[in-house]
Amino acid sequence: MPTTNICLTTPSGVFNYRVGAIIQQDNKLMMVKNSGSDFYYTVGGRVQFGETTQEAIHREAKEELSIPLEIERLAFIHENFFTFEPEHVPCHELCYYFITKPHEGLNAVAKSFNEAYGEVTIHWLPMDKLDKFTLYPEFFRTHLQNPQPHIQHFVTRNDVTAGGIWQLSKLTQDETQTE
Repeated sequence: MPTTNICLTTPSGVFNYRVGAIIQQDNKLMMVKNSGSDFYYTVGGRVQFGETTQEAIHREAKEELSIPLEIERLAFIHENFFTFEPEHVPCHELCYYFITKPHEGLNAVAKSFNEAYGEVTIHWLPMDKLDKFTLYPEFFRTHLQNPQPHIQHFVTRNDVTAGGIWQLSKLTQDETQTE
């Protein structure tokens, strides 16, 4: 049976279900950038039909980095509403970001890989200089500096992010505003 990415085109726009790996080592964050964009984003991609988010992050890491990654925990759930340029297509994206455990093979990872949309290069961004880069999600700049032990939930509309900490044991949410 062929695999199908969970990406739905509707009359109102596109829904995308994806995962991202938060890979940190030596006070640096691994991010990728493709030849057609001016911003950085995480290793990861679309979840396939019938696949859990954890299975998806393992598959994406293997495809893009050629090494297995071990998941430490789910850190962020991000609902992102944006317009895909240059076609002006409204997009609704749901992404699960997982913190991964350090892996000794990360330094041997190739510096680039190819996707259908072109070459993707791997970059190690200094954690203390994340504010100097255009990266998505933007809340990484502040919320990776002080990681919380709880899952954090963010909603971004028109580049404005609101979020909170989901305390699963109490089923309460502490709402905060970030930019």
